[in-house]
Amino acid sequence: MAFERLRHAGGGFGNIALALSHRNYRIYIAGNAIQLIGTWMQRVSCGWLAWTLTHSGAWLGLMSMAEFLPVLFLAPLAGVMADRRDRVGIIRITQLIGCLQATLLAILVASGAISIYLLFALVLLLGINQGIAQPARLALIPTLVDREALPSALAINSIVFNAARFIGPAVAGVLIARVSIAAAFAANAVTYIAFQISLANLRGIPPLPVRAAQNAFKASVEAFSYATRHPGIAPMLLLFAVTTIGTRGFIELFPGFADHVFHRGPEGLAMLTSTVGLGAICGGAWMLVRSQISGLTTIVLANTLVMSLAILGFTASDVFGLALPCVFVAGAAMVITGIGAQTLIQASTDRAMAGRVMALYGMIFRAGPALGAVVMGTASERLGLRLPLAIGAAVSIACWAATLHRRRAIVAALEEPTPPADALAERAAQ
Repeated sequence: MAFERLRHAGGGFGNIALALSHRNYRIYIAGNAIQLIGTWMQRVSCGWLAWTLTHSGAWLGLMSMAEFLPVLFLAPLAGVMADRRDRVGIIRITQLIGCLQATLLAILVASGAISIYLLFALVLLLGINQGIAQPARLALIPTLVDREALPSALAINSIVFNAARFIGPAVAGVLIARVSIAAAFAANAVTYIAFQISLANLRGIPPLPVRAAQNAFKASVEAFSYATRHPGIAPMLLLFAVTTIGTRGFIELFPGFADHVFHRGPEGLAMLTSTVGLGAICGGAWMLVRSQISGLTTIVLANTLVMSLAILGFTASDVFGLALPCVFVAGAAMVITGIGAQTLIQASTDRAMAGRVMALYGMIFRAGPALGAVVMGTASERLGLRLPLAIGAAVSIACWAATLHRRRAIVAALEEPTPPADALAERAAQ
């Protein structure tokens, strides 16, 4: 088989084949790729629609909050569900709801009945839906591949996600400019069908570990205690939280930057978002080529600094030609840190707690940019768009410096092979 021959090749081809030699992963990633393009089309369209309805940085922040903040409240329950219920079934139900939401958006926009409040409500519905789905999606990946292929699978996942970040906004920009915003929403609704077909064809998913009966609250507390006491997971999650709030929300502010700072309209918005995506693809490709757990902690720390410095550069000028390279570098470093942190946490987490621990990771990943965008968007009403973002990047650099002193302990805790589940449980209970 071609994948079996390629997996023995060196470098990127071997790493790609290592993950794609797993049938379920191939099927999952194919459907997910199509749907993610639609997701990015809708995200850009919602941001531009909110801006055209209000011309307010605060509303851009509120839209981001509506999409990403629900995970703060849903993550504990969603994590428990991901550890106890059929993960594929959870994803299929939430995908159906997402399709219905996109369809309703298209109808409301096409009929002229949309308002900023209806848009907020529908984006909030999507945020709730995605908050329920994300722990199941994150915890599903390690069941589709073996441990050896996990870094490659996560790197491919990121490349697909960011290829969609590149393709989706570009398509959305064309549809918005030449057809309508409603067309972009309708196109997103269609992409859900491809993912549903993929999910229906997954076979032989390993059963969830059998655990003693425990209510959802105690199960969530158990996972939180496990993660916060872990000598590697805890500092990695803290660094990820601070940098996510301080820097990653800059993408949600792109509509304001494209219109108010750079004066480029929807085409400028598409270029900014696509450039982030292109940088992210390059960062993901680099991670796929190396694809080893050893050395990841150092890479995560180095690229945290690079990302923060690139965002500082982005805020320093109103020249569009200078902003694009900064956005590209920030996108690459952002993905490298994301893949690295997720790989380290996934590889060192007890499989029986994977859903709940990844719910914590997903909560930070989704809610962090929302909190940052709300704070920066609100502050932009008085300080402009650039200064709040620069302050967030400076705070991220300070957190990076503090974490750097603990690098050796983090490496020892995260980059060694995973201990047996009973040893992990004993460590968490101490």
